[in-house]
Amino acid sequence: MAEKERDRRITDLGTLKALAHPLRMKLMRGLSVARVATASQLAEQVDEAVSLVSYHLRKLAEHGLIEEAEPQSTDGRERWWQPASDGVSIRDEDFRDAPEKAAAHTAASRLFFEQRADMYRRFLDERPHWGEQWNAAAESSEASLRLTAAELAELNKEMLALVRRYDEHGRAADAAGDTEGRENVAVHTYAFPFRI
Repeated sequence: MAEKERDRRITDLGTLKALAHPLRMKLMRGLSVARVATASQLAEQVDEAVSLVSYHLRKLAEHGLIEEAEPQSTDGRERWWQPASDGVSIRDEDFRDAPEKAAAHTAASRLFFEQRADMYRRFLDERPHWGEQWNAAAESSEASLRLTAAELAELNKEMLALVRRYDEHGRAADAAGDTEGRENVAVHTYAFPFRI
């Protein structure tokens, strides 16, 4: 199996708009976790009609965000999908050269944040069901640092490298059959300047 591109950089407005749709983002997240899935499986996860999910999967595929996967069953009627890359990267610098591009980037960033915040709210609501070990391991913190832009860029680079190392470890363990006690874990970080 060929190595997938890591963090495909999205630089065009059409692809950004295709991704910046609430249902499509949920489908992308579902595929990232499942690695391969059918429209029926994803429709069950997001509680939507299979026909609607199929439509949105085709839109994601048109922009190269997902692709058809090898069938995982003998039912030839099923169409299997997988992410086309291991993550995507969307950078402000690629969308600030025109007002409509900047506005689309801001709208997409707000959508991504809201979905991440909803994930954390759901965890907080479900916290009693996770048990003592998971509650002790979960983290929510804030740090106020005095940095230059270059230092912030380096901090982000180091944190991303650490997260990737744990991601690779978890994927390798799953591939080796070491799944006992493993759960999907979301790591959200926001690092930005502010003034009081």
